[in-house]
Amino acid sequence: MNRIHKAFDHGPAFITFLTAGDPTPEKTVEYILEMERGGADLVEIGIPFSDPIAEGVVIQEANIRALSGHTKIKTVFDIVRKVRQRSQIPLVFMTYVNPVFNYGKERFFSACEETGVDGIIIPDLPFEERSECADVAKKHGVSLISMVAPTSQDRIKEIAAVGDGFLYVVSSLGVTGTRTKITTDLKEMTDLIRSVTSIPAAVGFGINTPEQASAVAAVADGVIVGSAIVKIIGRYKDEAGPRIYDYVKMMKAAVRKAAEK
Repeated sequence: MNRIHKAFDHGPAFITFLTAGDPTPEKTVEYILEMERGGADLVEIGIPFSDPIAEGVVIQEANIRALSGHTKIKTVFDIVRKVRQRSQIPLVFMTYVNPVFNYGKERFFSACEETGVDGIIIPDLPFEERSECADVAKKHGVSLISMVAPTSQDRIKEIAAVGDGFLYVVSSLGVTGTRTKITTDLKEMTDLIRSVTSIPAAVGFGINTPEQASAVAAVADGVIVGSAIVKIIGRYKDEAGPRIYDYVKMMKAAVRKAAEK
């Protein structure tokens, strides 16, 4: 059964990200469990890819490290299997069209169902070509999560209307990475989304401080943090577990505090 809805059952969700295989597959399992222990409601797992066009330098370097360690799609599915032996936290893949199609769509989404992957985000899948993956993903109980950028209102409405699982709202144009300031009118975007769908809207790209997380949680259904966590892993490698736990716990507290206001 798809678990994504559980992430949003008790107020704004705190969603975290890491790259599979960075620094090792075993540590990826450990760090996912540490994030859950710290309060993460859903974890996005990046499948390493040689050309991650939506990612900034921090996550690009994590991809390089993981690929240098010979992390393959099969490795990533093994990571999910090991997490599922100990946790039922919602898990979502972040990947690109090329790995999915090279693996084979049917084979890929069948493996998602078998291992317990709840959703997938494919940044380079054009909205107009969504059906290329949507039908097979749905057949295997995997939510194809759409990304909504700060573009025209008509475009936002069109994408939001067919959302599944949750909508990934991009806070700023450009690639992933921590930002000192988010200038997009997120309330206007989330209000527009809510006018056409009841699917939760979670905001990502650039969020890295408790203050930013609190501000986003006040207007959105979820807060997504990736690069800040990947930075911790890149710096501390095999010893990152306690620091990931502390950071996630701090950020989750900020999200929870905003929800209580």
